[in-house]
Amino acid sequence: LPTHSDLGEVAPEIKASERRTAVAIADLEWREMEGDDCEFRYGDGTNEAQDNDFPTVERSRFQEMLSLLGLEMYQVQKLSLQDSLQISFDSMKNWAPQVPKDLPWNFLRKLQALNADARNTTMVLDVLPDARPVEKESQMEEEIIYWDPADDLAADIYSFSELPTPDTPVNPLDLLCALLLSSDSFLQQEIVLKMALCQFALPLVLPDSENHYHTFLLWAMRGIVRTWWSQPPRGVGSFREDSVVSSRAPTFAFVRMDVSSNSKSQLLNAVLSPGHRQWDCFWHRDLNLGTNAREISDGLVEISWFFPSGREDLDIFPEPVAFLNLRGDIGSHWLQFKLLTEISSAVFILTDNISKKEYKLLYSMKESTTKYYFILSPYRGKRNTNLRFLNKLIPVLKIDHSHVLVKVSSTDSDSFVKRIRAIVGNVLRAPCRRVSVEDMAHAARKLGLKVDEDCEECQKAKDLMERITRKIKDSDAYRRDELRLQGDPWRKAAQVEKEFCQLQWAVDPPEKHRAELRRRLLELRMQQNGHDPSLGVQEFISGISSPSLSEKQYFLRWMEWGLARVAQPRLRQPPETLLTLRPKHGGPTDLGEPLWPEPLGVEHFLREMGQFYEAESCLVEAGRLPAGQRRFAHFPGLASELLLTGLPLELIDGSTLSMPVRWVTGLLKELHIRLERRSRLVVLSALGVPCTGKSTLLNTMFGLRFATGKSCGPRGAFMQLITVAEGFSQDLGCDHILVIDSGGLIGGALTSAGDRFELEASLATLLMGLSNVTVISLAETKDIPAAILHAFLRLEKTGHMPNYQFVYQNLHDVSVPGPRPRDKRQLLDPPGDLSRAAAQMEKQGDGFRALVGLAFCDPEKQHIWHIPGLWHGAPPMAAVSLAYSEAIFELKRCLLENIRNGLSNQNKNIQQLIELVRRL
Repeated sequence: LPTHSDLGEVAPEIKASERRTAVAIADLEWREMEGDDCEFRYGDGTNEAQDNDFPTVERSRFQEMLSLLGLEMYQVQKLSLQDSLQISFDSMKNWAPQVPKDLPWNFLRKLQALNADARNTTMVLDVLPDARPVEKESQMEEEIIYWDPADDLAADIYSFSELPTPDTPVNPLDLLCALLLSSDSFLQQEIVLKMALCQFALPLVLPDSENHYHTFLLWAMRGIVRTWWSQPPRGVGSFREDSVVSSRAPTFAFVRMDVSSNSKSQLLNAVLSPGHRQWDCFWHRDLNLGTNAREISDGLVEISWFFPSGREDLDIFPEPVAFLNLRGDIGSHWLQFKLLTEISSAVFILTDNISKKEYKLLYSMKESTTKYYFILSPYRGKRNTNLRFLNKLIPVLKIDHSHVLVKVSSTDSDSFVKRIRAIVGNVLRAPCRRVSVEDMAHAARKLGLKVDEDCEECQKAKDLMERITRKIKDSDAYRRDELRLQGDPWRKAAQVEKEFCQLQWAVDPPEKHRAELRRRLLELRMQQNGHDPSLGVQEFISGISSPSLSEKQYFLRWMEWGLARVAQPRLRQPPETLLTLRPKHGGPTDLGEPLWPEPLGVEHFLREMGQFYEAESCLVEAGRLPAGQRRFAHFPGLASELLLTGLPLELIDGSTLSMPVRWVTGLLKELHIRLERRSRLVVLSALGVPCTGKSTLLNTMFGLRFATGKSCGPRGAFMQLITVAEGFSQDLGCDHILVIDSGGLIGGALTSAGDRFELEASLATLLMGLSNVTVISLAETKDIPAAILHAFLRLEKTGHMPNYQFVYQNLHDVSVPGPRPRDKRQLLDPPGDLSRAAAQMEKQGDGFRALVGLAFCDPEKQHIWHIPGLWHGAPPMAAVSLAYSEAIFELKRCLLENIRNGLSNQNKNIQQLIELVRRL
């Protein structure tokens, strides 16, 4: 066995990988046999006669880590995305992790909120006022095995190799690997997407010592879309938006050979950090977030990108560049190193020593066309030996002395970083290899690595998506030819139904006009019902009807990306940020025309299904079609299953700006059947004009999937369902929360706009009338939209007033610590012209006084919120600011407290919601 002094000389970041050899030998126990005989047994109980080698011990350590983190139960039935999004008691508490089993949930909760401290694995042992209680000592002793300190041999051996104890932080990379290996494909995708928004380095190759294979995470990165501006300075022509999976970029890998006193991750962070602002994209040992040595994450390959902003004073490189980081020694992870040499434009090798063993490893790469650079610390290693082997490697790797850099403690760090950047810049200017993540996955397959996207269900769903999308040459033509029930037929039917509904409230409606409207409606519905679903719609229905839940989810994700790829609209102007866009300051928006080119999406196929159901139901109600001849009665059931899997469904049609009532109520009825006894609902809505950050706010608060930004945001209102954990539903008073995002429905029209304003006010009244809680999202110092004020007046007359929260969002400035006084005065001043105009329209002379009592209430009661800026830094390299994340969490806690304390309208079940939909 190596002595402690031998192990103590190894650099801290590699102790875990190097000492496993010692653990493989040392993980034994002596069992006394009869008499003086002893049998030599390994730690897993096998004897030396059995075939026991290194991987068995590795499996044991992996299982111990899972046990420590409480993830053992998720090795067969993986942790799902819906599991991680459930509302529980912890959702209302800003608790600190106290035992290792808290760490995975703390990480997921903070990552959902885009909290920059999500990687912090330090634990607090003292019970804080807002912290979870510490587990009983007896429980902890059952879960964590401690060695008897009286056993000198055990204490000596395990003093350098035992797993973290409850008072010692787990390495964040170990936590990430254990959590990813315990999650299904869709939770993995969500984790990686949120990490990208936090500007964390992303896992690319996931090691799995338990099953002896490594996984290339292609599927997990499918959802990441980045924007950038190429130089020269930004303009419409230089703006780009693309998936990181399909866009090609030069790639640079940083690896360690044997021992290095220089940290790869710190060096990479310095290279990627603009100016003097340190950006900790790659976790490293000097971050006080969990400093234990790695136990199961050696062999992990991480990736991060630099994206230019189009500003020469900020951009380190003129084009997107990818950087890879291999955790561990290349000698122990040769397969990963081989992959990096095949996909990289250049590889930087950090080492202190080049021995004969390392020379042989590098000599085997003599056929590689990749450029190699060495970063040495000769005072730590054997200088003459290094020089001798370097001279041998020069002709083999086709390098010269400019490819060897020396960095010692006296080296100026800033100058060294500039030199690395200069090398990268020189490689970029010359012809070099450019690869996408899809290209990397292809190389990984050739080397025998598993690619997560290659599972049968995923590939079947992809094939079906491609059969549908390959027929789409022009989006408008496809909608006209394949989605025939939409467009004019649905628009005319919606208008007739609206007129017919208004007649019901008239004092003495003319029967002749009512009969004429009924006749026109039936005529339009019979025309719709005369069509059959097109082949594309039939294939879509086949995809969402799959008995396999995973295949259905794969299909929907593939459809979202496939439709975005073939039908991406042209933007009138590039977005100002990644998640939200700067609002236009021109005249009011005309709802008669699209605010932006509406891209073809999954919602259009579901609209078509909805119209088949609407037309058929209308004819059955009128007695024109026998109920036994229905063909589309099962469509609402299919849609309700999608809602339960987390897909946002359209509540108000974005093309006609109307609600398909039969379709929505049919969907809710099916939802009620599937939820059985857990059908108590709270409805939470978010209203505001486009580009006020409301969708981003909801996504950050609850981990939802509402579309954000004009580039991908449909106009209609969408709803998504959140499950409340069974143990918390009684306390909260509901089983589910139905969240509604108003999308682009409220355009900010003035009262002078006539019909356009009336339409916006009606839609705002409908959404607020359905809600128990409403969040009004306002941009900076802008007035509350007149349509929303008008909705307040209408609802005040009915007595149905939701609990409301006004949220001012500072969308574009750098985060500020608190509200600006100007913002607070803007909301607290008496209503201005908009309020008076809304009151006048309602023919209430004192209407604006009523608004003072509603919207402009005491700010100490927390009806008014000021949210700091979304970004920390300049996009596209900015991360979400910590202040934004913390403010959103406080807002979430307030909303849930209001629901629990009954400050919102009386909670309803789904049947009551159905009646409310019909009434409103």
